[in-house]
Amino acid sequence: MTEENLNELMAVRREKLKWLKERGIDPFGKEYTVTHSSVQIHEGFKELEGEEVQIAGRIISKRGHGKASFAHLQDADGKIQIYIRLDNVGENQYTLYRQLDIGDIIGVKGEVFRTQKGEVTVSVQNFVLLTKSLRPLPEKWHGLKDVELRYRQRYLDLIVNPELKKTFLLRTRIIQAIRSYLSKQGFLEVETPIMSPIAGGATARPFITYHNALDINLYLRIATELHLKRLLVGGIEKVYELGRIFRNEGISTIHNPEFTSIEIYQAYVGYEEMMKLTEQLLYYVAVEALGKSKVNYQGVEIDLSPPWPRKTMFEVVKEHAGIDFSQISDNAAARRAAEKAGLEVKDSATWGEILNEIFEKYCEDKLLQPVFVKDYPVDVSPLAKQMDEDPRLTYRFEAFIMGKEIANAFSELNDPFEQRRRFEKQAAQRDAGDEEAHMMDEDFLISLEYGMPPAGGLGIGIDRLVMLLTDSPSIRDVILFPTLRPRD
Repeated sequence: MTEENLNELMAVRREKLKWLKERGIDPFGKEYTVTHSSVQIHEGFKELEGEEVQIAGRIISKRGHGKASFAHLQDADGKIQIYIRLDNVGENQYTLYRQLDIGDIIGVKGEVFRTQKGEVTVSVQNFVLLTKSLRPLPEKWHGLKDVELRYRQRYLDLIVNPELKKTFLLRTRIIQAIRSYLSKQGFLEVETPIMSPIAGGATARPFITYHNALDINLYLRIATELHLKRLLVGGIEKVYELGRIFRNEGISTIHNPEFTSIEIYQAYVGYEEMMKLTEQLLYYVAVEALGKSKVNYQGVEIDLSPPWPRKTMFEVVKEHAGIDFSQISDNAAARRAAEKAGLEVKDSATWGEILNEIFEKYCEDKLLQPVFVKDYPVDVSPLAKQMDEDPRLTYRFEAFIMGKEIANAFSELNDPFEQRRRFEKQAAQRDAGDEEAHMMDEDFLISLEYGMPPAGGLGIGIDRLVMLLTDSPSIRDVILFPTLRPRD
């Protein structure tokens, strides 16, 4: 539709708005009592045939001329046909009906019947205009092919593509299932600050805001980890938070600057127990939300049934990159291995950072079925406990499905001296220009000095999980209002 045509159609609708007002008809009406939804009428037709109902919805189609017409109304559950006759509603109502446009919202009182063609329909006894639509809706197959327009104007997307609601209904069921499982396991859900003087718990660039009264900068949280660990110190032994996280980073099919995650902490367990929790939780959620443990994602069948394979990062890198890091012991040798593999690394990169880069570059996208990759380098795991067997590594794992990280977990570092040493190293990197390096959090270190019990922690990206369970190729498909570049 051209801009000129759009303006012409909008002008016509404004003329109809004027027509309504001149006749004392409120174009933006009041409340309306709805007795049945479209689905309730379809499913309960046997009991409702011949009965009076009141429905409300948006007109999505009109047809017919003369003294009788058909239309379809769309409500939250689906759509239903209505049939309106001049003889039944009278001249004033029928004249008003003729002025209605696709997109207008009306309330209808009528009797349920089935047409000769077999379609369940409501025969209109009277109706009321609830909202006049001043802009024409795009045609389903022609006006909303622009993917960015769909994300930018999600309200139109939901009107024109009502099947999209299924994704977001399923998202709600997934989140409800997560909470249900954790509640059954005795976890306490809490809320921690979204704004804080220190952005901690992850290596990410934060968003910065300013508090006028306190005259200080505040950061939108990049993780909930450090506040939840403070609660472990305080004696809450099984705790989680599900909420929004903010990271000042790029946008892609798997990244949005504002996203939803859940972090779960349990005292007196380690990362092995977190693996069990991860696989059991995701299995439970799939069965509860979808009714099955096998899902199809982009043509690949994924089996979420536990147990999932456990592989060390050494094993995965050797399998997919052909490099045996168990035989590489220093930074220089690691750099030579990376260069031989065709990967450029910074001169300052350490053995652990290079191992992680090789894993991300050559291995992640090969991990299609659910798998735990464990024993990450300490250089990229500033909050995880070091392994007794190899101090270069930590008791940390990430869960991968279809080449994407779906969960990150570790045995939590609770040694305040070692945590300070790692924070100091991160602070030095930050001073050198790394805006994603961890900030020094003195209060968190003080909390550790009071004593945090050994614990396991787990983080799961809710949006990526919803992508998987709804077969959605982009994170924008599962976030109602994703971040977009402003129009010029």
